[in-house]
Amino acid sequence: MSKIALVTGGTRGIGRAISEHLLKDGFTVAANYCGNDAAANACAEALGIHVFKFDVGDYDACQAGVKAIEDTLGPIDVLVNNAGITRDAMLHKMSRSQWDDVIRVDLTSAFNLSQAVINGMREKGWGRIVNISSINGQKGQMGQTNYSAAKAGLIGFSKALALESARKGITVNTICPGYTDTEMVSAVPEKVLEGIVSSIPVGRLGKASEIASCVSFLASDGAAFVTGATLAANGGQYIPS
Repeated sequence: MSKIALVTGGTRGIGRAISEHLLKDGFTVAANYCGNDAAANACAEALGIHVFKFDVGDYDACQAGVKAIEDTLGPIDVLVNNAGITRDAMLHKMSRSQWDDVIRVDLTSAFNLSQAVINGMREKGWGRIVNISSINGQKGQMGQTNYSAAKAGLIGFSKALALESARKGITVNTICPGYTDTEMVSAVPEKVLEGIVSSIPVGRLGKASEIASCVSFLASDGAAFVTGATLAANGGQYIPS
């Protein structure tokens, strides 16, 4: 029987690429989404995956969503916390809701989903949790105190949970993508995008499939000795020490 993988925000952009890669790796994929029914249904039909709609920032919704997935497919073996939003503003102009929304969706969601699956993984003695952070969680970004804080928080969350879970056969790791060719990045003004690309040593944006390949490795049996790690996939734009 194939293992079950849950990918949050798994029907568009990087999340869709992750869902597709894990499906090719032999996982049964449950892709979470929150808003766009048409896109989610199109993704499900195109890839042959299961989609489940719930708000990852809502604790009770996550408990119910995980139960629905497990009732339909079975216990979750791999969790990829990929869902995220931006609400950019300079701090002196940032509203409370802009802060709260990003922290809730980009950081609190990892707690909500990880807690919902961790006991099942501990009982089985096997599990993979992969948290999708960002280059801006490592280096910071002007106009993104909320986003940078949430994504940096994912790194600390992953390290602590990795220590708690290692002896139970569960690995917890973080991937920090750089600027990737997705719908979100394509909305950046052309001149700004040109400046971003010029700062990337490999001379281009990343591909969603390249981030998904990192997830595939960390979700595999071959990555059993990798836990608490932070993988920077940013074309050399930021090289942490």
